[in-house]
Amino acid sequence: MIGTHLFYVGVVLATTTIVSSVSFAETPRIISKVIPATSTMVIVAEGDHEPRSLGSYSVRVYGGANPRFPYDDFIAGTVRSRDGTVDQVLFSDLNHDGSPEIVVIIRSVATGGYLSADAFHLHSSTLLLVESVSGLAKDADPVRALEAKLANQADR
Repeated sequence: MIGTHLFYVGVVLATTTIVSSVSFAETPRIISKVIPATSTMVIVAEGDHEPRSLGSYSVRVYGGANPRFPYDDFIAGTVRSRDGTVDQVLFSDLNHDGSPEIVVIIRSVATGGYLSADAFHLHSSTLLLVESVSGLAKDADPVRALEAKLANQADR
């Protein structure tokens, strides 16, 4: 009887692990993108050995001049906390200065799947946090929310 219960517990745990792996397989732990009209590479990665639901993420920027070795020229980077999984990395000229900001969108794994976003500006060899928004509805546009928050600050 005890052996049968242990067997069923093992099956449940194995099934839970498989389901968890499949649900998170849609969003990779590392996202690599090139800033439009440049050779500059951006790598956004969730922290090693951390749970998918919370922890940290890093943003690293590389020159990318040599396509054979795009990660040989590190320019700048930073580490931030996260409450959720890294969902997307976008580029948008939020402050209308002609240079796109790096926008990292985080999706909460809690009920509601709310969004947060951090926007970074690469200035020379420094990566600056420009603005953050959080608590957005799951279907909200984080880029518009960041633009609105920046516009409100400019009006002050």
